[in-house]
Amino acid sequence: MNIYNILDTLSINYKKYDHPAIFNCEQAHLLGLDCNGATTKNLFIKDRKGKRHFLIIMMDDKIIDFKRLSQMLNVSSLSFASSSRLEKYLGTSAGSVSILDILKDTQDAVELIIDKSIFNYSSIQCHPFTNTATLEIPMTGIQQLLEHYQRQYTEIEL
Repeated sequence: MNIYNILDTLSINYKKYDHPAIFNCEQAHLLGLDCNGATTKNLFIKDRKGKRHFLIIMMDDKIIDFKRLSQMLNVSSLSFASSSRLEKYLGTSAGSVSILDILKDTQDAVELIIDKSIFNYSSIQCHPFTNTATLEIPMTGIQQLLEHYQRQYTEIEL
């Protein structure tokens, strides 16, 4: 799957910023990219039994409250999913996860959860299946992409 071909085919505008590999939000901030858009934290989590998986897209300055989130999602408890689950369900590795990875979930096994505050921004920053680049994509483009791939998402207040 080539994300650039997908974006180009759907006529979704984006700006690409190449950079050294980064593995967390702190390293991303240190890059000092001249990039607009919501800066996000992308978490891959699961319920206690590993039957439900979630890709949480939230503002990078927020702290997740697993207890509150588990109540909102109607699951008994939540925890970070393993790297092997991340590879199995989203075909990616820690440090590279972004909203775009949901496109690789062809079995609809992962529920996409987006923090409502992200929609206050006109664009979002995300990795293009690798942590050596960042894309800035308009939110309208993200919504178009999700609609094209028939990916439902839930907006919640984190």
